Amino acid sequence: FYSVMAAGSGGKKKSKGGLDHEQIIMQFNQMRQEYRGIIGKIGELEMEVNEHGTVIEALKGVEPERRCFRMIGGVLVERTVKDVLPALENNKQQISGLINKLKDSLTAKEQELKAFKEKHNIHVKGEKDAPSEEAVQTADKTSGVLVPQDSS
Repeated sequence: FYSVMAAGSGGKKKSKGGLDHEQIIMQFNQMRQEYRGIIGKIGELEMEVNEHGTVIEALKGVEPERRCFRMIGGVLVERTVKDVLPALENNKQQISGLINKLKDSLTAKEQELKAFKEKHNIHVKGEKDAPSEEAVQTADKTSGVLVPQDSS
């Protein structure tokens, strides 16, 4: 867990927006939690899309009249491949559409979070600004593993 510091002295001092220090931190943490929730949901849905794709590929090589089982709302139902395959493809498309909407929402939430941080001059401990390219190149040149030389 990271601790958050807003600029200025602590206490009940009111900031520009009429919020005190604690309210700003609580609102910022809530926004970050929402951001993380969106990321988690996107990951979960991407796994579902992959599972749907795997099942669709497996069912494409099977004759259409063969029976198969599908879980619908926690109930296992028996259907034929010709009934299940179009439904799976439709579900996969809908989930992919939802992922795209969530990614748009994630971008908007990220911008909102960034604007809130700048407005209230919030710095998160443990979170660093992106290093400059020069610093990265220097680190790449100087980092390495030291191995003792073999004297034989």
